Amino acid sequence: MAGRAQPSGGPGPGLLPLLLLLLSAAAVIRTGEGQNLVTEDVTVVEGDVATISCRVKNSDDSVIQLLNPNRQTIYFRDFRPLKDSRFQLVNFSNSELRVSLTNVSVSDEGRYFCQLYTDPPQEIYTTITVLVPPRNLVIDIQKEVAVEGEEIELNCTAMASRPATTIRWFKGNKELTGKSEVEQWLDMYTVTSQLVLKVGREDDGVPVICLVDHPAVKDLQTQRYLEVMYKPQVRVSQNYPVQGLTREGEPLELTCAAFGKPQPTDMRWLRVDDEMPQHVVVSGSNLLISNLNKTDNGTYRCEASNAVGKSHADYMLFVYDTTATTEPAVHGFTHLPNSAEELDYGDLSDSRAGEEGVIRSVDHAVVGGVVAVVVFAMLCLLIILGRYFARHKGTYFTHEAKGADDAADADTAIINAEGGQNNSEEKKEYFI
Repeated sequence: MAGRAQPSGGPGPGLLPLLLLLLSAAAVIRTGEGQNLVTEDVTVVEGDVATISCRVKNSDDSVIQLLNPNRQTIYFRDFRPLKDSRFQLVNFSNSELRVSLTNVSVSDEGRYFCQLYTDPPQEIYTTITVLVPPRNLVIDIQKEVAVEGEEIELNCTAMASRPATTIRWFKGNKELTGKSEVEQWLDMYTVTSQLVLKVGREDDGVPVICLVDHPAVKDLQTQRYLEVMYKPQVRVSQNYPVQGLTREGEPLELTCAAFGKPQPTDMRWLRVDDEMPQHVVVSGSNLLISNLNKTDNGTYRCEASNAVGKSHADYMLFVYDTTATTEPAVHGFTHLPNSAEELDYGDLSDSRAGEEGVIRSVDHAVVGGVVAVVVFAMLCLLIILGRYFARHKGTYFTHEAKGADDAADADTAIINAEGGQNNSEEKKEYFI
């Protein structure tokens, strides 16, 4: 049988190891005095390109080669013995060997060795670290539709990342705190974060955001919008009279508006603690009294309900005389919440004349009270002073006593008294 001819044009497969050995032996003969190898660790995201650089300071043309973690030669000078086309020569010179590795995977992670053939040989390694971003980011919500006041549970899962991710929660612009658990499978990590949230009507339509902090990715997030059902919010407004008092003989028109989720389906007017007057006309959300009188005084309530619950708003009516000009502070709209929760969201309506009218009425009442107290105090003071002066009369002297103070005894005092004996004629009394 004829032998096969060897192809010409290059060394055979058996000659390549021998050639490398000869070159290495020749390089070892050279001195490495003053030469230093320098390299840096590389961190790369899976699928990206990693660049490995072996640099020589004070180079004297010694041979540089790069080996993989299995100590297989990737490049010897500018020659690539390893049959992996992902490795490509970027730069080769006497002072640097720079190689790129494309489409990096987790299996490429490890130590890569730079060797400098000097006497003695030098070796230094660089470490490639591969980052894997989360492949999926999902929010699971316990209840798609919640009722105000309920607690709901949300779970956000970031799957198959390297290293483990950090999950952050936001409701709108406010950051919340969740509880995370980490599971490891081979070299990958799955993180699940749980958030327990008590919802209110103000949370309806607000996004809950799950945000991932990971060195391999930026601004990775997902979100779910909350859907919250709540009881109606009720408001009573006065259409006529727009301003001023509700006087006898004049009309009164009120309108009730209710908002809730779902939208209220039942709305009705009633009079609190009394029957609705027969002349009152109720048409849907409107209440009309065409001719007010004193018997209409009372509290009128608008109630609205939906699948979640019932709420109401009250209007306190006081009918004045036709000559009345001042409105008291207690009059107009009020809202009595059905619960403490409703108190947070209830509509506390203004008085019929508005808040300014109520404040003015309160000011007048305060001023009147102060004036009454001052007048009462002055009257009491005058009475006390009168009684005091009545009980403590002043001391006085008669004309007969004048001059008696200087007398030595009683006889002399009588003689010296003004008009004593000399005036005795003038003081005669005559009886008829």
